[in-house]
Amino acid sequence: MRRVAVTGMGVICALGRNTGEFAASLRAGRSGIGPIESADMSQIRFQNGAEVRGYCYQPYFDERRADFLDRFAQFAVIAAREAAADAGVVWTPAVKETAAIITGSCVGGQSTEDIGFLSVYKQGQNRVHPLTIPKTMANAGASHISMEFGITGPSFTISTACSSAGHAIGQAFWMVRSGVTDLAIAGGSEAPFSFGILKAWEAMRVVSPDTCRPFSKDRKGMVLGEGAAMLILEPLDAAVARGARVHAEIAGFGMSADAGHITQPSQEGAAKAMRAALRDAGWAPEQVDYINAHGTATLSNDVTETAAIRGIFGSHADRLAVSSTKSMHGHALGAAAALEATATILALRDSIMPPTANFNEPDPECDLDVVPNQARAAAIEHALSNSFAFGGLNAVLAFRRIA
Repeated sequence: MRRVAVTGMGVICALGRNTGEFAASLRAGRSGIGPIESADMSQIRFQNGAEVRGYCYQPYFDERRADFLDRFAQFAVIAAREAAADAGVVWTPAVKETAAIITGSCVGGQSTEDIGFLSVYKQGQNRVHPLTIPKTMANAGASHISMEFGITGPSFTISTACSSAGHAIGQAFWMVRSGVTDLAIAGGSEAPFSFGILKAWEAMRVVSPDTCRPFSKDRKGMVLGEGAAMLILEPLDAAVARGARVHAEIAGFGMSADAGHITQPSQEGAAKAMRAALRDAGWAPEQVDYINAHGTATLSNDVTETAAIRGIFGSHADRLAVSSTKSMHGHALGAAAALEATATILALRDSIMPPTANFNEPDPECDLDVVPNQARAAAIEHALSNSFAFGGLNAVLAFRRIA
């Protein structure tokens, strides 16, 4: 089994249009949550989201290319471009032939789907845009990344709700580690700010009326986000041999299914995924310094995740730092795990733990060190990134610092 390096990162989300801006926002504890501007919110009870404000395709795509891509797929390509450039990938014929692309998306091309439904059901039109199907399909991000670079190796999309990108990165890690591929682009993308899906989330009654306050006693629910993050994974020895900058090592991946309630989280399911990630990495629980929590700021998730962490780490939980970056970039659904994995890698690389922003009041049922409101300098060696999805599908990634 080969060790696997992260050599490239690309991000676009409410906290920035690239990884540098994303990192700076995390260090500053700056929340990207504010009034949603890209959708008509006049009939929606909640008003706030973590949006890529002022986004326009024109700096990234020409008119013809943009017409083929829903907003979520545009985000995927933008993040993949940055990650590949960051890694210094040379797209030789051999690399193109064998490289893999594994992306995650929960809802796919929602804005395109909404436009089609509006045309047919409200405006009474008898046809929709001819590209509606290829723009709405969840694998559009992976497909357009493959066309962007001419990659003809294994490419696919995983859709496991809020764990989608975590499963995608984990599968890519296993493929590189086992020798199936020598290079993988992995991550997730999402753009859920369209009227239909906003009404659906309104009906769930789990969205906060103001902001996202994970682990805070006065939390009122999640806040939706959008964007994409992509990673370049390759064998560590190959990365070192070609002189690539190694941001971190991905050392383990664990997953589980709750086999319980479709929306209510399970302590044992979350614990089982963390336990599996530790086992895959060959770590003892006491080695972990930091956890980027799933941390949705719903009443049930934060308590359940706290209990799962305490169940796995015992007394060591008192020495762990556990923060939720959803307090800043929102819950980007199928892209959330990729944004959080990138935040975890940055914490390891730069020795700065991102905070849980918007934190007001400790909750006795969430009695962890949640790094409230301000980033913290700390030499982190081992970290986990947790993702727990509706449907009870859980994914946990383990990352290690490279000196």
